Order: sequence, then structure tokens, then C-alpha cells
Amino acid sequence: MKFGLIGNPNVGKSLIFNLLTGIGVEISNFPGTTIDMFSGNVCYQREKFEIVDFPGIYSLDGVSEEESEVRKCLINKDVDILIAVLDAAHLERNLYLLLQIAEFEIPTVVLLNMTDEAEKSGLFIDAEKLSEIFNCEFLKTAAIEGRNVDKIIPLALNDAKVPKYKVPYDSHIEAAVRSLQKISGCKRIEALYALEEIGDDTELLDSAKTIAEEIEEQHKMSVHQIIAANRHNIAGKISDEVSKKDKKTTSANLDRLLTRTFPGVPIMAAVLLSTLLCVFIVGSFLEETIVGLFDVYLIEPLFTLGLSPFWEQILYSLLIAVEAGLGIAFPFVFVFYIIISVLEDTGYMTRAAFLADRAMHRVGMHGQALIPMVLGFGCNVPALMSIRQLSKRERFIASFLITMVPCSARTVIIAGIVAVFVGITAALSIYLIVFILIFLTGLVLTKVAPGEQFGMILEIVPMRRPRVKQTLKRAWLHMKEFLFIAMPLLLVSSVFLGVLQYTGVIQAFQDIFAPLMLSLLGLPDYASTSLLFGILRKEMAFETLAILAGTADLGSVMTSAQLYIFAVVSVLFVPCVSTIAVLYKEMGLKIAAVISFYTLCLGIIAGIILNLIFSLV
Repeated sequence: MKFGLIGNPNVGKSLIFNLLTGIGVEISNFPGTTIDMFSGNVCYQREKFEIVDFPGIYSLDGVSEEESEVRKCLINKDVDILIAVLDAAHLERNLYLLLQIAEFEIPTVVLLNMTDEAEKSGLFIDAEKLSEIFNCEFLKTAAIEGRNVDKIIPLALNDAKVPKYKVPYDSHIEAAVRSLQKISGCKRIEALYALEEIGDDTELLDSAKTIAEEIEEQHKMSVHQIIAANRHNIAGKISDEVSKKDKKTTSANLDRLLTRTFPGVPIMAAVLLSTLLCVFIVGSFLEETIVGLFDVYLIEPLFTLGLSPFWEQILYSLLIAVEAGLGIAFPFVFVFYIIISVLEDTGYMTRAAFLADRAMHRVGMHGQALIPMVLGFGCNVPALMSIRQLSKRERFIASFLITMVPCSARTVIIAGIVAVFVGITAALSIYLIVFILIFLTGLVLTKVAPGEQFGMILEIVPMRRPRVKQTLKRAWLHMKEFLFIAMPLLLVSSVFLGVLQYTGVIQAFQDIFAPLMLSLLGLPDYASTSLLFGILRKEMAFETLAILAGTADLGSVMTSAQLYIFAVVSVLFVPCVSTIAVLYKEMGLKIAAVISFYTLCLGIIAGIILNLIFSLV
């Protein structure tokens, strides 16, 4: 038995999937976050059932990758029972999708989720009346509270029914559907899609095209527009019948503050600045505490053990790597993801995207592209994967700009090197430099990028109070990647570095690039090795620097100018291997190579200019 979770983006579908299966699927208020299908198992009465979490979609007759994939699954009956998740606070829009789901004639149960939010705003939905209209079961849930989640599987197993409601389409559409069914013997849903030029049956599509042209000539609008209008009208009518509004909500007043130029822009700037300052201040405090403990209890006693020079070098490199990872990188990354999780949970991100729409148009994109850009502050990899929802032109521009966004790994470099050893003001100035370069790059790309620029359709999700458990859980999902992927890679690399350093290979490599490092960038010879390892993972540039410098106290072996230049070059330098791989997958080899070469040149040129400035001061 296989269940399929289906619904609009941001209706709590992935949270329900997480609660039912226990799998750590990321829950987000970002539209289009769930791009791939996730599958998990749930046990009920000693039987195992599979649950598929479909991507969040608004319609089943679109041409996007997500809509096409879900439509194909429903046509092929790849699931036995559908669990449709609706947002009770936005019932009309969600009913539009439910009306389409009903046309596939698959046993269905419907969850009216977020009823807690709807009721707080004074909106009450008559679930019994909806059950009568659609002839299937409706269950009120509040997934974030766990309300009625335990009833979902029993209800789906015992009471799932094929929804009987059929949309009464325009008389010409209904006549066309009947004609196509008689001609080809197809199902009703296949005839409807054929009229919208969707399907694989060439003969059916040819017949439908002839009929569709006649209908469009009579109505002066496309068949797709006629069908969509009919569904919207019915969805609105049903919503009015089953909804009761008792009181006004204050969220509209809050939205007016957050989405207007004033005070919206100052608020957004304050949120960004506060986030960075919090990461720097709290992360620096945690770093100082952890590094101090490492030095006193682990590193200093190492030299009293009387080990051979080889093993002393290996163990020292290993301890420095652990100190750099857990003592320096981890505090900054953890604090960053805690804050980002809070902002996601509150729903502020979509309001920031709306506010940024006009500014984003300056660099050839619309406000919704801000969401992948913000995701890039966490990690460029998922940010690049989320640009699939953008147009071809916007994907081209976004792929350049996202790879330049300071991700959490680059934040470790900025915070751990500059904020700690140079100063917080200097660290913030690096962000300013990067943002200016991103803006200038966008201005150039918007002139040369092919294609047409489109407007924005963005759902403003409700403002919510963040929940500690959910916030910590999401932060932990990000931390697992750092602890179980980055840390092992760092430890293995540190041992490898220790061996190379003991045998003199590292020194030989550094001697080759020493003139370039010193004359052009003003950096010590071991900086070249650090930049090279930074291509594996960005934070490794910093951690490798600490290993090769022989101390985590970088301020004692490098000047403030050198630390600043190294941080800027590392942040702008070639993106990490994972980012390059995703660029290749999403945009192709040519664009991945061009972006890598562009960032390489950008980092070196920025370092040369800064070195000239510091040498003149």
C-alpha cells in the first residue's frame, strides 16, 4: 500500500511527512523548497506502508518539472491513496488543486491543516459540509502542534474514497470532452488535458487541437484560461459556503510595515546586520572558550609525551584540525543556522523577497530570486538547486550571483579570521565588498543574459511564532552535514597534510607559489596550499591555514592586512567542489567552467588591489 502526500507549497505537507515517517525532511516557508520526491515508511498495526511526499504544487496542468512529475504519477496510478493537504487559512486557492485531484478518481482523504492559524484569525471551516460536497473524508489537523496527526493513517486505510465532485465546465468544454471520449475512448481527465495540449497520445492531441481552436475562436481566450476560470469560480463558491469569518486579524497591519519601502527596508537591513553581529559576537565567545580548552588540555600536553617527530607531526595536525573544526568553524555555523531557522519559521523571508523585488529587477531577476540568494548564505548547493523555479534567463544570472554569496563556510572564514583577529567592523566590510561585487556582476549580466525578464508571483506565508523544538531540529539537520561530512574530510585531509608536511612535499609546493603569494597578494607561502584545499570545502581554507601555520592563533603569525586579504580572496575564490558539481548538473559544463574562472580571477584581482592599498597606507 502506497500513500501520496499532495498539496500546495507551505501547507505543512513536509512536516506531516516528517511526523509520520520520522525522516528528517527539511521544513521551510520558502516556496518551491521541496523539489524532489521523498519516500519513507510508516508502521501501523504491525504493517509497513510507504508514503511519498510529492513536490508542493499549485496546479496539475502546468508545464513545470514538479507539476509534470506529479501529474504523471497520478495518471499512472503510482499511489493507491492520496492524502491531500490543504491550508485552512487559504482554502479557496487550495480547493483549486483539490478540484483537479478529484478528476483523477483516486481514493483520497483530505487534511485541513493549519486550522490553529485559521481559528486564531477568526476563520472557521465546516469540514462536514466539505465532506458532503466532495463525498470524501476531511480531517482538521494542526501539524505543528501534532493535532490529529495520529488519525491520518487509520482514516486513509479505512475511509479513503474517490471524490465524486465534478467541475461543471463551460458547455463548449463539456461537449469537446464528450466528443474526444467517443472518438478515442479516452478518460475524461485525458480529454481535458488533450484540450490543453498536454499528453503523449499524438492522435488524441491532433483531434483535441482542432476542437480547441474552434472553442478559442468563439471565446477569444485559450482553453486553458477557460478551464482555469471555471475551476477558480467553483473553488471560490465552495469556499464561501463552508467558511465563516468572525473577527479581523492584525497580520495585515504587520505585513504593511514589513513590505513597504519604509520602514520595510530599514527593518530588513537591521535584521541582516543583527544576524551578522550575533554570529560574530556569540561565535567569537564560543570560539575563544573552546579553543582555550583545546590548547590547555590537548595541544600543550602533546609535546610532553616524547613522541617521535613523525607521530608528533601527525597528532599535532589532527588536533589542530579538530580544534579548527569544533572550536572555530562549528560555533559560527551553529549560531548562523539557529538564526536563519528562526527567520524561516516566522515567515519573514517571503516578506523580504517581496520587498526586494524592485532591487532584484536591477540585476535581471525578480524578488522571488532573493529566496535562493538567502539560501546561499547557508549553503550554495541547495540554493543553486532551488533556482529551477526561475526562468532560463534568471537561472543564468542567479547561478553567477549565488556562487558569490558568502555561505556559512565563508562566514566561518570571515568570522573566524577577520572578526576575531582584526575586528568586527573589518569583517562587516568584507560583506560590503562582496555585496557590491554581486550587484556590479548582476548589472553586467542583465545586459548580456539572453531571454525575457518576467514579473513575480510569490505567496506571502502567514507570520508564525517560531517553535524552539522545530528551530533546533532544523539547525541540527544542517549541523549533521558539517559534523558527518565536513569534519571527517577535514580530519583525513589533516593527516594527509601532516604526512606531506613531514616529507617536505608541502614546502616544495609552497616554494613554487611563494613569489606569487608574496609579491601579488602579500601572503605567506603556505596561503597557497590553504586556498587550494578551500576548493574541497570553503572552511577548509581557514582550517588548513591554521594547520600549516602551526597555531589556531593566526593573529600571532600573520598581520591584520594579510588576514584581511586572505579572507577576501578565500571568499571570492573558486567555489567548492560540491557547488561546481551542482553548477555542472543544473547549468552545464560551459557555464560551470565560466563561473569558476570568473570567481578565480575576481578573487585574485581583489587580493592584488587590496595588497596595493595596504602597502600604500
